[in-house]
Amino acid sequence: KQWYQRRVPITAGEMNTAEGLEYHAGKSVWELGLNCDIALPSATQNEITLEGAKNLAAGGCWCVAEGANMPTTNEAVDYLKTKVDIYIPAKAANAGGVATSALEMAQNSARLFWSSEEVDEKLNGIMTNIFATAYKTAQEFDRPWDLQFGANAAGFLKVYKAYKAMGYLKF
Repeated sequence: KQWYQRRVPITAGEMNTAEGLEYHAGKSVWELGLNCDIALPSATQNEITLEGAKNLAAGGCWCVAEGANMPTTNEAVDYLKTKVDIYIPAKAANAGGVATSALEMAQNSARLFWSSEEVDEKLNGIMTNIFATAYKTAQEFDRPWDLQFGANAAGFLKVYKAYKAMGYLKF
């Protein structure tokens, strides 16, 4: 592995000799038992395991917002939902980047130009709607603040209603 500090490559072996840095072979940062308020897993799928989730909760973490696709194992998600104040699933936390890409494609296909303020306004509306929909749906199913459930249920309901409106479902 290569680690970078001030644009100078540092190998894992040199990490232990660098001032203030320590390399933990075979360990995830989530397994080190560090104290934090907010965790932003953003690298790979399943990087936070149940052990890591327990360490986050023990270290005072009150918010986990997933920045990668499914960076938290199912067991860890279930645990975090009972231990942290706010758990934001990847589909909600990542939505800003996806929405911005969609706005960019819309601009390009229509040969439009939006100022950064216009893009921010549109993105704010999209993100506000995503949160409100996930929150409201979770409330409707008596799962307050379970934004993962709310986002999933809202998505399934949207597909269900579309199929029903097109006559594919008879119930």
